[in-house]
Amino acid sequence: MSSPSKRRDMDVMKLMMSDYTVEPINDGINEFNVEFHGPKESLYEGGVWKVRVELPDAYPYKSPSIGFVNKIFHPNVDELSGSVCLDVINQSWSPMYDLLNVFEVFLPQLLLYPNPSDPLNGDAASLMMKDKEQYDQKVKEYCDRYAKKHQGDDNSASGEEVSDNEAYSDGRSESEDEVTGHGDP
Repeated sequence: MSSPSKRRDMDVMKLMMSDYTVEPINDGINEFNVEFHGPKESLYEGGVWKVRVELPDAYPYKSPSIGFVNKIFHPNVDELSGSVCLDVINQSWSPMYDLLNVFEVFLPQLLLYPNPSDPLNGDAASLMMKDKEQYDQKVKEYCDRYAKKHQGDDNSASGEEVSDNEAYSDGRSESEDEVTGHGDP
């Protein structure tokens, strides 16, 4: 049986060898950002998000921490922190899962099938249940504003809408390198 550190190395390598862009944070493999594309035929199609992954020392026996760096409008994603409410990651994680499962199955399923009855973003959940058309429009607006690739030179990273949230505004919350590709405001 392999050690957790060998498994962690193998899982990160599998992710890097796949179609995902992986950017290490602080030159280690315990923290990194992954470029994640919204699932086809969903409201999020065409959106590109940076998802921060933090692997605990006990990975794969303990689940990774997953959070969206740029804003996303979704009932099960906290708008301020980017934290994800996903049962399979938060409660029922198994060492049988790996990082590819997170990006190829779990996150796409989360975006395709939001659960407004267990929200982290109450506004998104309420809007989804009360006015689906307006909810859909707001999801698309967020995609256009915050999740388009190569938008670093426009207002996507410096608008007033995100200035109250340092983690999303310009990437300087924890490290200057946390959100690459965004120009200075």
